[in-house]
Amino acid sequence: MLEGIYLVTLVGTLLVLVAAFSSLLAFRFGAPLLLLFLGIGLLAGVDGLGIDFDNAGVAYFVCSLALAVILFDSGFGTAVQSFRQAAWPALTLATVGVLLTSLFFGLAARLLLGFSWLESFLLGAIVGSTDAAAVFFLLRIGGISIREKVRATLEIESGSNDPMAIFLTIALVEAILAREGGTSGIGFLLDFVLQMGIGLIAGYGGGVMIVGLVNRLNMERGLVPIFVIALALLVFSVTGALGGSGFLAAYVAGLYAGNRQMKAAPVLRRFQDGMTWLAQIIMFLILGL
Repeated sequence: MLEGIYLVTLVGTLLVLVAAFSSLLAFRFGAPLLLLFLGIGLLAGVDGLGIDFDNAGVAYFVCSLALAVILFDSGFGTAVQSFRQAAWPALTLATVGVLLTSLFFGLAARLLLGFSWLESFLLGAIVGSTDAAAVFFLLRIGGISIREKVRATLEIESGSNDPMAIFLTIALVEAILAREGGTSGIGFLLDFVLQMGIGLIAGYGGGVMIVGLVNRLNMERGLVPIFVIALALLVFSVTGALGGSGFLAAYVAGLYAGNRQMKAAPVLRRFQDGMTWLAQIIMFLILGL
């Protein structure tokens, strides 16, 4: 038993160390770092070194937590003025944009791959949303020079497009299984509004809670970052349990907390930066495996 634990720890730490070391090469030669993380996972997997990891449930759980950490940090670092300027175009892209992307990709899958219409649009829905981790990395670390409004629009859109893609995917899966209409149009719309609404409300309430607790509790400065991350994951999980978008809630909570005065803010930002890097490494390594 202990030998197995040591072996898993050894392999995991070696993969993280290799991924961290690869960042030196990526920054030196301008290589896409997240793609390197993914490639390291692929090389270590069944087709490479032979690590047999096929537990989809564990992968989904770990990657969801990692993405929640990334989204919270992204919201924490976004100025509220930028959010006000970019909210409408970002939300339009997150809804209509995802729908149109899914539609056009589905048409291409139908014509090129010969899938049925439902299967084609399901494939379009799966790839219809942008990857938040990749977008945030490219905007924050990749050295891309764009206007602040465009930057904020892309960050908000990538953090809020998951509900639309999830609802499209679920509706199409139900339609394929039942070979009938699946979820009605009105029911689908109500589910979407409900998830977005719960996510926004829970995220705002979670942000208020985080700021209030941090400022009122006389906590050791070194414990504040751990306390905040735990509260952010609490907001994410409670929102998901209530039927809302936990990812959107994590982003909104970070947006509120990041634009308020908080104790130990410099320590908190440094800790979150490190946690976000670790979350990105773990997420893409697991996806590669």
